[in-house]
Amino acid sequence: MSKSQLNLTRIVIADLWHHKWVLLLAVVVLGNAALVVYTSYSSRQYTSQWDQLLQQRDRLDIEWRNLLLEEQSQSEHSRVTRIATKDLNMGRPLPNQEVVVRIP
Repeated sequence: MSKSQLNLTRIVIADLWHHKWVLLLAVVVLGNAALVVYTSYSSRQYTSQWDQLLQQRDRLDIEWRNLLLEEQSQSEHSRVTRIATKDLNMGRPLPNQEVVVRIP
């Protein structure tokens, strides 16, 4: 480096040192701006995730209601009786085939 470049470097450093508070405030403002951008990005990400979770909850709620309706239709007494008599060949026992169990 030449002597003039060293003198220029010293002058710039001395000037920056003389205005250190302005330089510090500029760094703080830039850091604050970066944090605002990051916070906005995170907020948008969390909002998007929240919306997806709400949609998933709604889908699961609809599925749960359909399963409840299916359970009700599958457990109707007339349907159970029909399957027992037709498919399983079941019927009411005769009175002489009944066994009563008594617990002492």
